Amino acid sequence: MSNILKTEAAQTKLLPAQTTETILPTFCLTESVIAAACSRVGQNVLHLDRRNYYAGNWASFTFNGLLSWIEEYKVIILSFSLRYKFMGTYVKFIEDETKAPLTSCQPVNAETVSEETTGDSTEAQDTVTGDDTTASDAKTQNEEHKVSEPKEEQHTSDISEPSQSQEEKDPQPISSPADPPVDVEKKITYQKLVKEGRRFNIDLVSKLMYSRGALVDLLIKSNVSRYAEFKNIGRILTCRNGKVKQVPCSRADVFASKQLTVVEKRMLMKFLTFCLDFEQHPEEYQGMTPCEPFREFLKNKKLTENLQDFVLHSIAMVTQQTLTEEGLKATQHFLRCLGRYGNTPFLFPLYGLGEIPQCFCRMCAVFGGIYCLRHSVQCLVVDKASNKVKAVIDTRGQKISCSHFVVEDSYIRDEQRQSTAYRQISRAVLITDRSVLPSESDQQISLVTIPPLESSAPAVRMVELCSSSMTCMPGTYLVHFTCSSSGTAQEDLAPVVSELFHVSTIPGEEPSEEERSKPAVLWVMYFNMRDTSALDSSSYSLPSNVHVCTGPDGSLGSDCSIKLAESVFHHILPDEEFCPPAPNPEDIIYDGDGPQAEGPGFDESANTEADKSQAEEEGATHEKSPSTESSDPAEMDSVTQQAPSDTTPSSEE
Repeated sequence: MSNILKTEAAQTKLLPAQTTETILPTFCLTESVIAAACSRVGQNVLHLDRRNYYAGNWASFTFNGLLSWIEEYKVIILSFSLRYKFMGTYVKFIEDETKAPLTSCQPVNAETVSEETTGDSTEAQDTVTGDDTTASDAKTQNEEHKVSEPKEEQHTSDISEPSQSQEEKDPQPISSPADPPVDVEKKITYQKLVKEGRRFNIDLVSKLMYSRGALVDLLIKSNVSRYAEFKNIGRILTCRNGKVKQVPCSRADVFASKQLTVVEKRMLMKFLTFCLDFEQHPEEYQGMTPCEPFREFLKNKKLTENLQDFVLHSIAMVTQQTLTEEGLKATQHFLRCLGRYGNTPFLFPLYGLGEIPQCFCRMCAVFGGIYCLRHSVQCLVVDKASNKVKAVIDTRGQKISCSHFVVEDSYIRDEQRQSTAYRQISRAVLITDRSVLPSESDQQISLVTIPPLESSAPAVRMVELCSSSMTCMPGTYLVHFTCSSSGTAQEDLAPVVSELFHVSTIPGEEPSEEERSKPAVLWVMYFNMRDTSALDSSSYSLPSNVHVCTGPDGSLGSDCSIKLAESVFHHILPDEEFCPPAPNPEDIIYDGDGPQAEGPGFDESANTEADKSQAEEEGATHEKSPSTESSDPAEMDSVTQQAPSDTTPSSEE
């Protein structure tokens, strides 16, 4: 989003000195929505980020940018941890104000095995590219350091030394007998991935958008949707006993499915019809034990084991422990989202999920918000009497007055927390050579659910993106794995990756016949992220006008982030509408222009020209009468341009 306002001149110049109503020091989704909503209703907004890219932990990177980001995490951590350790002890009183440190400064732990935290909430990366030596070296280096904020150049084609050496020894042959035969076998090497790295947009967070979810509704309501493009998810798959199958969701899918018997089709249709309006039949579920899991309810409905897995993991997408009413609501939400934009309930933004925070940043900038990358807040100036933040002091020593301060959870250190409990998300990102379930069209986005092998283990969610989603180069697929953490990301996800894909352990090794039938992994990365979505305002000991936003959660949708953004907005501005529609560009009146008079209609324009011609004939007796051909071209333009404006409705209508 190159047109977003960026005040990068602030590297040498001071930020605006006027009072700012709201200051936000991160560009994550929740903060970006709050910034757009505040700016839209006339608030002065200053949006900062210590990173050099937008979207924070919701960011999308090019392949080269991601490699640089990984290397930067391992290189810059020591200097930042020393600097921030000193800043964390800096407390000083100024008259009746307390100058308290903003502890964004504490770097988060990059290691998946260490307990020490407080910084950026994206944690350790164990990068694997098919070479065990390189992977173990990356892991060893990673375990020696903590992670601070990434500072990679997102669009650079240069990569670090380890990546270049890996480039020489990491080419992998790709064999795909399922693909149509070709005369010459094409191989995608690591060198090719680096060369085409700008074609990749790799998300740190893997989510989809429910077509009737809170995020899509907000995009439509606020007119922010015009800043992005979307692609619908083509199919929903599940993996059972090592085989990938398509899940029938709609009525047409159910009756066309070859995986279900006639009896199962009737049972499934009857159950889904009940879920659409289950509130009208309380006797069906309220007579059960209040704490009875949804799984038991499905068994009581006499659904087969196959149908239970479909409903639990691929339609409701809940856990084994989810209660019945919650499971019914999740199933109902899924069904109501069907058919709005396609045969599945989901959309995906082209160029990656990182586009969505940037869209809201653009809206904020259009209405006067100020943006500054590579700029952070050092400490807060707190009024002791009111226990409110009166101003902030940035890293250049400038004091900026503010009425509200919105901060992301990773900026808060443990001393300011009432509760330090949080969950972890395990993530894996793969680049593969073909789809897990080849079909006639190779340009489909697929959602795959993998049920847990044990009842206590988490289900794994996989999103497979094709090149038409503008997230990977042609001939490859970008695959995201996500689950709740029970160990490190590699421990949680590597067995699932090995079950669905061929991962070469020795460069140049020829795969077996069984392995040839699986898509080949060209590159893979495992990492953990912190999930603080369960925390609320009571979890922190902060001034009353400091509002904390949690990071990405482990769910498939973004409803949690949007609801939190709306809640914070109404706490700041209780009497204002949340994200009212932005006007169309042609309807905007700039300062000093004043309201424009409505243009004449077609008949009025014609009469005006005729009257003008008649007046000229009477006043110029010694000149020729002006004809239509000799009329002023500017006047003719005004007629032809104004006439349609009154007869053609706007696109919004």
